Amino acid sequence: MAQVSKDMKIGELLKVDPNIAPILMRAGMHCIGCPSAQEETLAEAAVVHGMDANKLESQINEFLAAK
Repeated sequence: MAQVSKDMKIGELLKVDPNIAPILMRAGMHCIGCPSAQEETLAEAAVVHGMDANKLESQINEFLAAK
């Protein structure tokens, strides 16, 4: 089972599973395709968007575990 961490870059997350993109989009991260966003960690992106990185990390890992 794949797992992600909030210290992974957005680009790395999407390589683990491209279906993580809709989760990020629903959370308000609409710029995940931007070159600079690809090099941001999930934690950094969460700060910029005023989100809880731990919660987002948990949501993604729950999605991956259900696959």
